[in-house]
Amino acid sequence: MNYSTLKKGLAVSFVAALGVTSLASAQDSTATSSSAKVFGGRSQYRTWTIGVNGGVMSPFLAIGGSNDFTNADVNLGYGISLKKQLGHAFGLEGNIFRGKVSGTNKDAANGSQFGYSSFETEIGYAADIRGVVNVATVDFLRRENSVNFFVTAGYGLVAYAPKTTSATGVEFDWKDKAGDNGDKTYVKEAYIPVGAGVKFKVSDRVAFNLGYTMHFIDSDNFDGVVAKGNTKDKFSYGYAGLEFSLGSKSKPDLNWVNPLALMYDELKDPSLRQEVEALKNRVSNVEKSIEDLKKDSDGDGVSDQFDKCPGTPAGTAVDGSGCPLPVTTTTGTGNVTGFETIQFEFNSSVLKTESYPTLDKLSSTLREEGGKVSVKGYASSEGTAAYNLKLSKDRANSVKTYLVNSGVNASQVATKGYGEANPIASNDTEEGRIQNRRVETSRN
Repeated sequence: MNYSTLKKGLAVSFVAALGVTSLASAQDSTATSSSAKVFGGRSQYRTWTIGVNGGVMSPFLAIGGSNDFTNADVNLGYGISLKKQLGHAFGLEGNIFRGKVSGTNKDAANGSQFGYSSFETEIGYAADIRGVVNVATVDFLRRENSVNFFVTAGYGLVAYAPKTTSATGVEFDWKDKAGDNGDKTYVKEAYIPVGAGVKFKVSDRVAFNLGYTMHFIDSDNFDGVVAKGNTKDKFSYGYAGLEFSLGSKSKPDLNWVNPLALMYDELKDPSLRQEVEALKNRVSNVEKSIEDLKKDSDGDGVSDQFDKCPGTPAGTAVDGSGCPLPVTTTTGTGNVTGFETIQFEFNSSVLKTESYPTLDKLSSTLREEGGKVSVKGYASSEGTAAYNLKLSKDRANSVKTYLVNSGVNASQVATKGYGEANPIASNDTEEGRIQNRRVETSRN
């Protein structure tokens, strides 16, 4: 018996039986002490937010770059946003905003540049989708974040109408330039928004945002001036706004969850620690029981817990219960021919140990002299005839199996079951039925 395997198997079984329910209870306890769990998925959080914002638009960028005008005017912009937070650090945000961007060349020589003195561009609408990355989702000083820094980037479409004033005072308004159908009043171009900002938690539902976004337009016509050798146009939007969290009040807002604090709470939950300690004790008891199960004081190969005959002398052959096997009292094999009748117990096809000398002699004869032998199985009359026929075949096959295992060629042994047929004693008495439970062998 492989007791190492037994030990592992029983340990797993006992742990499963004794500990799984308790561990599940501990996890449930953790869930009740905190509204969210590590690796619990987005469904346990509020993940949708809607925002409104307003601020200042400018044709200049904070990172610098070339411009068709030397001076920027201050103009108002405003917009709305809808965001889906996909994780602690990343979300997708849709934005729509409007406003006006304008500038002059009052600091240029003669107050003009490229033949223009000023421009004013109305943004009919701008819509984009952005990825928002929270770059400070963990606050090591607080269990819950109250300030988040973020960066954004995305892709959008802007519809705009520029109006310019030339150095000679001539105005040109794109809205006055009708298309082929007389209804084209806006230029539509793609743009790339890139920005950064900081978010402050005002309450469980409200956040205050400060942000700055640069918009890189895929054209050089946003300010109405196409200057030779100049780069594509751009504009910026510095804004402040409020963001409102949507969803069930019982769930935390994913934007503000500190994942490290959440993991710490779950790992340090007192009820979970108590259950783990209790589970350790149960496992220890299981291991002790297994060690006791392995103990075999008399060394007969049967553990003490299953040994019905403890203290068996060393070297004694025992059965599965640890009791000595019956000793065959044959004085020799000189009188054994190998063709003696082989008896069986009631409803059994298992060979008795006292039949081994007969079978060993028959095996020796067949291996040394060759030839073939017929093995005929019989049964007493208890039970149905069909069952007794099967039992008689099984008894004949048990004899054949013993012979083949001892080295006899299977082709030398022919078996057949006769069931209740050919009794050698009366089936009306127990003594007669014992004699009829037999196998007979004969040479072919």
